Amino acid sequence: MITIGIKALNEERHIAAALASARAALAALPGGMTGAVVLADSCSADRTVAIAQGVPGVRIVQLAHAAERCCGAGAQLAFQAAAGDYFYLLDGDMELDPGFLPAGIAFLEANPGHAGVAGRVTEMNVAGIEFELRRHESNNTVAAAGEDVTRLDCGGLYRVAAVRQVGWFGDRNLHSFEEFDLGARLRAAGWRLARIDVPAVAHHGHTLPALPLMWRRLRTGYAGGAGEVVRGAIGRAHMRLVFSDFVQLRYAVVVMGWWAMLLACLLAGAPGLFAGLLALPFAFLTWRRGGWRLGAYSMAVWNFQTVGFLMGIVRARVNPAQPLEMIDCSNPGTPAAPHNT
Repeated sequence: MITIGIKALNEERHIAAALASARAALAALPGGMTGAVVLADSCSADRTVAIAQGVPGVRIVQLAHAAERCCGAGAQLAFQAAAGDYFYLLDGDMELDPGFLPAGIAFLEANPGHAGVAGRVTEMNVAGIEFELRRHESNNTVAAAGEDVTRLDCGGLYRVAAVRQVGWFGDRNLHSFEEFDLGARLRAAGWRLARIDVPAVAHHGHTLPALPLMWRRLRTGYAGGAGEVVRGAIGRAHMRLVFSDFVQLRYAVVVMGWWAMLLACLLAGAPGLFAGLLALPFAFLTWRRGGWRLGAYSMAVWNFQTVGFLMGIVRARVNPAQPLEMIDCSNPGTPAAPHNT
């Protein structure tokens, strides 16, 4: 049996298509295999739950406490309500390709050392500077033979037994980078992850302009995810992999070092050196990204992310193995959890 878990927060625009794609994917499963769809809602303030209640056969669970909502909690809630040998995580703004599950299951059955597999992600919103930057930094590389990767960004198919071995699916403390955290814990336990050259999902993504998006990520805690990942890894088996493979940690260390050198120049009364150090990363990123526009945006992102990193690394944690309290909203009229808009 396989469960498709869909995590959502205020996805009334896309949730019907996500649910329809999940049901179509289950219909395309190999003979004899059964499946279920679970919607894990993080206290949406729109019609996400109401729309899902109109789709037959979908189990709907919702966080009991809105204050707990974050990317890691949404993923864990979906897994917590799932059953079966395989689990696919889908975001509420994605549509699952019906051909991926048979290919993914066949890959995992042929490769018992792999805990999870993902496929190609098609970005539907391709306008804007954020998408341009993502094309430069994407981890969405594929290989026909199944190339190993460090994490399954934008969802993937997981072997449930492997996830249970490492304790939990999504760290309920993480506001972002929950896929990297899960990948590091799985790899530290000896498992592997792969991305194969098969269409998997269409991702609609965000449509906010660049600067409002950065501010929103800082305000909601999303930008602190990298710091939360590092904080959660300290003293655990996957700490070495986080320190060696987590590029966001390297970015934060470089930016903090740059801040320290700028401060030293100010304290030493060296305005020329200060100006040179201020211009150096902009010049480097302009060259690396192929233009001043992407270079300037990258520089802003790195600084915003480092501020978020520092906020995240000091944020209080709860035990990620502790089950999340949830409300079953599968039936119309079921009271939903209180939430803040």
